[in-house]
Amino acid sequence: MHVALVADHASINGGQAKVAIESALGLAARGVRVSLFAAVGPVDPRLAPAGIRVVCLGQDDIATARNKLAFAAQAIWNGAASRALARELAACDPRDTVVHVHAFAKALSPAIGTALRASGLPCLYTMHEFFLVCPTGGFYAYPEQKICHRTPMSASCIVANCDARSYPRKVARMVRHVGLAQVARLPELFSHVVTISDLQERVVRPLMPSGTVFHRVDNPIAVARAPLRSGPPGDFLFVGRISTEKGAPIFAEAARLAGARAVFVGDGPERAELASRYPEAVMLGWRAADAVQNLMRQARALVFPSVWYEGQPLTVYEALACGAPVIVSDACAGREAVIDGETGFWFRSGDPEALAAHLRRLADNGLAIRMGRAAYDRYWAAPLSLDAHLDRLARVYETVMRGARGPVAVPAPGQTVAAR
Repeated sequence: MHVALVADHASINGGQAKVAIESALGLAARGVRVSLFAAVGPVDPRLAPAGIRVVCLGQDDIATARNKLAFAAQAIWNGAASRALARELAACDPRDTVVHVHAFAKALSPAIGTALRASGLPCLYTMHEFFLVCPTGGFYAYPEQKICHRTPMSASCIVANCDARSYPRKVARMVRHVGLAQVARLPELFSHVVTISDLQERVVRPLMPSGTVFHRVDNPIAVARAPLRSGPPGDFLFVGRISTEKGAPIFAEAARLAGARAVFVGDGPERAELASRYPEAVMLGWRAADAVQNLMRQARALVFPSVWYEGQPLTVYEALACGAPVIVSDACAGREAVIDGETGFWFRSGDPEALAAHLRRLADNGLAIRMGRAAYDRYWAAPLSLDAHLDRLARVYETVMRGARGPVAVPAPGQTVAAR
């Protein structure tokens, strides 16, 4: 079996690339032949020693592009990427290849759809965000600071200034979406879609073709099991991008209302303003993954106040695995990981008073400790390990390839197949 992965980046720069690369390494370790096609370097140094063929075009993304106008054209339709992918897929054996697309919106563009369709190879797409159906990728109206319920590309959507930066950028993204839907026809092409939360599937299902098959595959969580803390719980912790859509201002205000100390790990556009408005808040900046998990193990609770849908917020699962209860907004997918009143609390999205009420409740050390143990025990009863992720992927690949051309040899759970 040959799994051909397609992603914007060939190294880890965020959650999408992390899942793609870690799954590539895991599949290769099981004896599956794996290749990775990406637009943007550098290439993760672990890939080649693992026997993974990498084709990286060395192109720019928005962060590295010097000529923003030229990049805007590339983001709308990256013809060079489409042609290169077509050449790569033409060399694949159609009898045993499945193409798994993880990302296209930041560099590859919808143009890859023409190469995928021409290859005739079975393919699937993991929906880490919402670009397949929403031109801005998030169903979030940034100027209004709320979830957007407009139908994508409807008249109300077209005139809405919902982009995080500007309306001209929204226009460029809508032009790209026309290419996605009408030229590349990606929603029809990706008849198999991997989702990473129930909320995500509920949001996108009405916007996809009726024959779309959805597969739930949780992302793997990279956290080592460690003993529960022995001392009293510490502070309330926020981990992630310090921005409005992530609910950072809501947490800062709620902590002030509750008389609790708010600790922020991360950075973002709202950090300076929040530090000025809430000098009592602690701003730690970014920390290495192991340091963040140590902070989670000592925390009274993780607060996840995101006001947009999210996909599968890994921070929530990491905190539960570390024995920290989680207080989560009821509007985001993170609530699926939390049993309200047992492993944490849900609160009304966007409401600092509602969040403050739960902060006051968890000021009780005994309650915080009991909830932390419940969170820890529940997570480790069925951890979201890389092996569990790969087992589920193997079953999905088998389904996709069987539908295309009959049974194929794929690694059974816990087993490997010989590399070709």
